[in-house]
Amino acid sequence: MSIFQPKSEDEIVEAVQWALGANAPVEVVGQGSKRGLGRPLQTEHTIALSDYAGVTLYEPHELVLSAKAGTPVAELEALLAASRQAFQFEPMDYGPLLGQPAGQGTLGGLLATNLCGPRRLKAGSARDHVLGVRVVSGRGELFKSGGRVVKNVTGYDLSKGMANSWGTLGIATEITFKVLPAPETESTLVIRGLADDEAARAMAIATGSSGEVASAAHLPGNVAARVIDGALGGEASTLLRLEGFAPSVADRMTMLKNLLASAGEMADVSGDQSRRLWQEIRDVIPFADGTEQLVWRVSMVPMEACKLVASLRMGAAVDAYYDWQGGLVWLRMEGEPEADAVRALLRKYGGGHATLVRGPASVRAAVPVFEPQAAPLAALSKRLKQQFDPSGILNPGRMVAGV
Repeated sequence: MSIFQPKSEDEIVEAVQWALGANAPVEVVGQGSKRGLGRPLQTEHTIALSDYAGVTLYEPHELVLSAKAGTPVAELEALLAASRQAFQFEPMDYGPLLGQPAGQGTLGGLLATNLCGPRRLKAGSARDHVLGVRVVSGRGELFKSGGRVVKNVTGYDLSKGMANSWGTLGIATEITFKVLPAPETESTLVIRGLADDEAARAMAIATGSSGEVASAAHLPGNVAARVIDGALGGEASTLLRLEGFAPSVADRMTMLKNLLASAGEMADVSGDQSRRLWQEIRDVIPFADGTEQLVWRVSMVPMEACKLVASLRMGAAVDAYYDWQGGLVWLRMEGEPEADAVRALLRKYGGGHATLVRGPASVRAAVPVFEPQAAPLAALSKRLKQQFDPSGILNPGRMVAGV
């Protein structure tokens, strides 16, 4: 088994050209923090970008940052924080959920898996903030898309196409992102004791109001007990995050409390504790238990999510919590329920996407880890793979068997 650790863009091109010439499929990784995601690969060779790191451009006044693909996201976030800026899509860290240390994810992996966090409803995901990218395709050719300015309309936006490609189309070598000022202050309204369906209604009212809610989540009691060192207690907690200038946050907090006065007992969580709370929700810390117990990530119609969870609980032991106003459901399941059963219920309750994000390699090899695509979309994906990686040497089968 060979591990290539290129230190320059030219060496990345050479590694891909070698793999192409030898017809040798390769696994592409940064520091390997997301290896447990997707279908397990059967490759003898690896291209690891951990040595290809560093910031190539940062202009705080222009709100632009460029860095090499192997640069740790944690380092970039620290750099941005020093200028009171941030990635507004607050990329999650899969490391703890997958039994890896926190802070190991790289910029290339961030784009390849299209990361985001609880601010998704307001700020979007990685693909909504990428400005440009340099990529080595599976043909061993270097190309670039986009640029280093916020307004960029030249040609097809292939930089967004690299998002959520999981390293199957090409190897991003340098990526440029738009960055934005970090919120001056934040505070979270906690409504206690709501059932899942009641919480869904309360979150819908709040996000539909003029309160400018940045994030909305609901933690059932057993999950609420496992965040911020149990500070929420063991009672179900519906969470509404407000951000911005302090006077505005205070006014909007008062407005939400009046709007939802009949919902139940309320409390505030502010400052660093609020930030930590949403980080733990983002990184699925309640389910980061060091096991390979199955964890599903389900995106669906928000008001139907509690019905899906209730139906699943009729046949299996299920822990769940809701982010994105209920549009994102994190499920931890006892045993190994059939993926077809999960997806059948998903179709029953309005459709969406169910992704198996944690499980033993044997399970991930046996079931469709990602939501199966409809035939026309699957054909389009296959043609796209053929254009960028006709020999199928980059992360083969990571997303779909045989592709």
